[in-house]
Parts: sequence; structure tokens; C-alpha cells
Amino acid sequence: MFGKKKKINEDLVKTEVAKIDEDDVTIAMDSQEEVDAKINNSGLLQKYSELAKVMYGMLKDYRRGVYNKVPWFTIATIAFSFLYILNPLDIIPDFVPGLGYIDDMAIITFGLRFIQSDIHNYLDWKLEHGDTSGTL
Repeated sequence: MFGKKKKINEDLVKTEVAKIDEDDVTIAMDSQEEVDAKINNSGLLQKYSELAKVMYGMLKDYRRGVYNKVPWFTIATIAFSFLYILNPLDIIPDFVPGLGYIDDMAIITFGLRFIQSDIHNYLDWKLEHGDTSGTL
């Protein structure tokens, strides 16, 4: 997915998100258990556990067609973040003790900068519709 020389920054995230397609979203959706396990088993990513549930909820509602007030860029950013977490040989391989999850955390953090308002809008929409499952 990535070469060793890439620098993690907002431009990298934007560039890689632009490459995401519907098949990637499907892979991310089908990998929820693996993403959840990886987030929950890593010390650095645990703080994203509840947020990941909300992000998966948004993906599911988008795919079911019940929530369509979300730009494709947001869906692609969520999918990219989850696919990046799944990749054990990303910029800093996950098996590197103490450092392996730093790049995963950076990717999620940069992605969240782009989609924060859309997540808030989604949570507001869920509340308006009386659905409080999967909220923070």
C-alpha cells in the first residue's frame, strides 16, 4: 500500500482517500471485527474505539441508503482509515514494538480533521431519528 519513504501528513491522507472506491468501502465494512480487534488490542488506538463504532454506523447507514447526507469524501476517508489500520505492513509496520501503531493513529487523526463536522451531523441525525445506538 505504501512505500517506506512516504511522510504521513494531510496531503498523504487526501491523496490516498481520493483513490478509494466502492469496493474498498465494502472491504472496510466486511472487516469491522478485525478493525475493532486491532483498535482494542493496541494501546495507542483504544481511544478511537467508540469513535470507530460511530464511523462504522455511518458507513452502514450510508450503504443501506438511510443516511445520505454525507459527502463521498467522508465515506472514503472512513474506509481508507480502516483499511490502513488493517494493513500490517504500512509506513511503520505494526509489529515494530512501541512504534507500530503511531502511523495508524496519525492517519485516523488526520482523517478525523476532515470529517469531524460530518460525524457530528450524523450523530445529530441519529438523535433526531431516536436512534442512540452507536453514539459516543
